[in-house]
Amino acid sequence: MATVTHSDETRRDPRRWWALGALVASMLTLGFDMTILNVALPTMAAELGATTGGQQWMADAYVVVFAALMLPAGLLGDRFGRRRMLIAGLGIFLAGSLVGALAGDVNWVVAARAFMGIGGALVTPLALSVLPSLFGADERTKAVGVISAASALGLPLGPIIGGWLLNHFWWGSVFLVNVPMAAIGIAACVFLLPETSDPASPKVDALSTALTATGLGALIYAIIEAPDRGWGDGRVLAVFAAAALLLTTLVLRERRVARPMLDMTLLGQRGFLFNTLAATLVMFVLSGLMFVLPPYLQAVLGHDALGTGLRLLPMMGGLMVAARGAQPVVARFGARAVVSAGLVVLAFAALLGSRTTADSGYGFVALWLSITGVGFGFSVVPAMDGALGTLPRDRAGSGSGLLMTLRQVGAAIGIALLGSLLAGIFRDRLDVTGLPARAADTAGDSVIAAHLVAGRVHSSHLAASANGAYVHGMSVVLLVCGVAALVSALLAAAFLPRTAPARTAQDAGPDMVAPAADARQ
Repeated sequence: MATVTHSDETRRDPRRWWALGALVASMLTLGFDMTILNVALPTMAAELGATTGGQQWMADAYVVVFAALMLPAGLLGDRFGRRRMLIAGLGIFLAGSLVGALAGDVNWVVAARAFMGIGGALVTPLALSVLPSLFGADERTKAVGVISAASALGLPLGPIIGGWLLNHFWWGSVFLVNVPMAAIGIAACVFLLPETSDPASPKVDALSTALTATGLGALIYAIIEAPDRGWGDGRVLAVFAAAALLLTTLVLRERRVARPMLDMTLLGQRGFLFNTLAATLVMFVLSGLMFVLPPYLQAVLGHDALGTGLRLLPMMGGLMVAARGAQPVVARFGARAVVSAGLVVLAFAALLGSRTTADSGYGFVALWLSITGVGFGFSVVPAMDGALGTLPRDRAGSGSGLLMTLRQVGAAIGIALLGSLLAGIFRDRLDVTGLPARAADTAGDSVIAAHLVAGRVHSSHLAASANGAYVHGMSVVLLVCGVAALVSALLAAAFLPRTAPARTAQDAGPDMVAPAADARQ
């Protein structure tokens, strides 16, 4: 298939909406997988004997590889064809899902998740980098909203379908269900998506890729291990130092390269920098929230896996409201005001959620989950569109790769840092008086483990203590999320560039999209 040029005819080709459908199928596959694991983790922890740290690694192995490889993945798509790399990424994701379904212990699950992260890294930045080639400024916000909605649709669908599978089959079925989803995405890309590329893009730098992967991996490892070993432990401090050295070396190396893989000049554009920062901090908040909430619904409130998935639906309802309203609101008030307001709403939802107790019941949770969805939709969609709008066309792949890398770094650190905070608080507050040393140690691994131990020793006091300790830890996590969202809102309000009225972008013509006027005002 011939490579598509960046002409106006291409952007106005009626096939662009069918192509968007192929991208939606690809992103839905990834979004579906990200949350299906969240609802499965409590079941997997019980059946595989996974500690909180083990659960964090099952979640983070995917995210760390995902974040580390998105930059080179974007460049591979730019040079060798985005459609081709999208198909390859979905194929790798499919193979990793098969390995996960057949895994017999925590280590194999972590390995499968890491392999799936390679596929996800190929899919996400390339799906975004295709958009500036297919859509003009007047349609790009709508296209970004559709892609974001496809990713977000997995938030409730993943837990609901995953919960149903866990109620009827073994835990590996939550991996196996990805196989037909990925196959549909591959077929959609083959038949619907035109090929686009930029052969003049920078080459993939193997050393920079290795520095990114090892630096992020070391950082996440240190954060996850710190609660058990202690933040002052020699190994933890050494790994933190190694992570800092590796990431500093990466930045210094990329600054000296003529055409870098990590394009630091993009971070010098105010529009790209602060829109990306806003989107990254939103992912920090959302990933932490989605990690801590399912155990609360399952272990503390006593719902099964399917019931947990259904009870995450209010967030999708809020997100749908925001997705429908984001474009006209941005056109009326400008992206800066909308992103800032969305972050304030997200902060309010998290702070409200921090008031949750073991006796709050689901109604209160549903309320702040709905508000979370509204804040998420109004902040992340215009922030991502604003960041993409500042990218020159010849840096679409590497620029969107940088955007998504930073977002996933935020997600990985959110899971690692907030999960570790929760684990430390839970272990400190859990009352294991009278338990044998081994049982006490097991109970401190997670709220799921504590309930299993309580069932074996017939201790209602231990179960109640576990619920209280977990809810207190979750409240602290949500308080941190609320503060982070509020700080993000202040940064967005102070530093995001003002946007031109919507009619200006339309009247200026498609060739004015590349460095958007937003970034210059």
